[in-house]
Amino acid sequence: MPSSLPPGLPIVPNGGDGSDGGGGESDGPFPMSEADFEAAVSDALDRIPPELAKTMSNVAIFIEDDYTPQPGEDPDTVLLGLYEGVPLTERDSWWDAGSLPDRITIFRQPILDICASRDEVIEEVTVTVVHEIAHHFGISDARLHELGWG
Repeated sequence: MPSSLPPGLPIVPNGGDGSDGGGGESDGPFPMSEADFEAAVSDALDRIPPELAKTMSNVAIFIEDDYTPQPGEDPDTVLLGLYEGVPLTERDSWWDAGSLPDRITIFRQPILDICASRDEVIEEVTVTVVHEIAHHFGISDARLHELGWG
């Protein structure tokens, strides 16, 4: 876990053998091992200013291969990341009583699918991590787009 984050913010990769899957730079997804992708997420979390990281509360970070659209959603839905939980701005005294952690999931394959280089993957992971953490702080998609983190 990145040293700048408080305890209780685990990164839980999907698992697997860590192979990079091969493939060409422009003919498909950028080839990056699961371990390298996890390191990119960890590095993005390390970039969060310590004073901000300390204010994050009861949130877990996960890495999964892909998003599965839910019933009623467009089956072609593609997400790079997903925040599930109660934003800090909506919590009150009842919330701490046994609430499960919020969940931020970063989806590996869609990010690799849109990137052509390692630098692009690292940049996209950083933007996605910041975007999802912003939701934890109650910042809307509209505001994130205004700020350039859409």
